[in-house]
Amino acid sequence: MKIFRVLVMLAFVLGGIALLCVPSRGQTAKSFAPTRFTITDAGTVGKPDVVLIPGLASSKAVWDGEAKLLAPNYRLHIVQIDGFAGAPAGPNATGAFLAPVVEELHAYIVANKIHPTVMGHSLGGLLTLMLADKHPEDVSKLIIVDSLPFYAVVFNPAATVDTVKPQADAIRQQLIAAPAAQFAAMQPLMVAGMVKNADGQKLVVASSIASDRTVFANAMYEDLQTDLRGDVATIKTPMLMLYPYDATAQGADPAKVDTIYTTAYAAKPNVKLVRIDDSRHFIMYDQPEKLDAAVESFLK
Repeated sequence: MKIFRVLVMLAFVLGGIALLCVPSRGQTAKSFAPTRFTITDAGTVGKPDVVLIPGLASSKAVWDGEAKLLAPNYRLHIVQIDGFAGAPAGPNATGAFLAPVVEELHAYIVANKIHPTVMGHSLGGLLTLMLADKHPEDVSKLIIVDSLPFYAVVFNPAATVDTVKPQADAIRQQLIAAPAAQFAAMQPLMVAGMVKNADGQKLVVASSIASDRTVFANAMYEDLQTDLRGDVATIKTPMLMLYPYDATAQGADPAKVDTIYTTAYAAKPNVKLVRIDDSRHFIMYDQPEKLDAAVESFLK
C-alpha cells in the first residue's frame, strides 16, 4: 500500500483536473472533427481567441472560473481530452498520446483559421509547449499554469529520460493494475496535497476517479518521458508562466521553488514567471483572483 500511495502521488503531481459554459453565439466548431478531444466554443464570437487545455485526468471544468472572466472579451475554445473525467477514451486508449493530441490541436487551429493564445494547466501546459515548439505559427501567446519542460526534475534535478524510464514503466503498470476500489480510496489523500480549497478537492477527486485508467497511466508515462529542456530556447512565442508556492507543502523557503522554475525556463526568450503564493498545484481553485489578475494583465 505504501508503494502504491507514492506512485499515485507522483501521478497526481504530474497531472491536474458539466462545464458551466458561458453563453456564446457558437457551439463546437464543425470545420474539423477531432478524434482525441472535444471543444466547447464559448465566450464572444469575433473577439481574440483563447484555447484552454486542462491537465492529467482533468475536466474542462477547471476553467469554469477563468471562462466566466474571459467570456465578454474573448472567444474561448475549451478542450476536454478524451479519456479524462468520464469522457470516452476513443483513440487515446491505445498507442501514442501526446503527439497525436498536439497534431489534432494544430489541425483544429488551422481549420478554424485562428491565431489564439493557448493556456494549459499541468499536462495541458506540456501540450501547450509542444504545440508552440512543433507549430510556432499556430499560437500568438502562451500561458502555462504549473508545468515544466521535463517534470521529472522536480524529484531529481539530474534526471534524464533514460534514468526515469524504469520508474515511469513501474508507475504505469501499477496504476493500470490497481483495483478500482483501492484507487478510489486513495484519491482524497493524494488530492489534498494538490488542492487546498475543499470544493476544488472534491472536483479533482471526482474527475480522476471518472477517468479511463489506461489513458491516465499512458499519458502520465509520456509526461515522464518527454523532455523539452533543449527546445525551450527556440520557442520564441511570448509566454506567461504561473507557478504555486505553499509553505505548508513546500517548506519555508520559497527560493527553492523559484529555482526549479527559473532554471527550467532560463533559456526561454519572452517569458514572464509569476509565483502565486498560498496555492498548490490547482491555482485556479486555491487562488482564482490572483490567477485572473495575472492572466488578464498578460492578455492585455
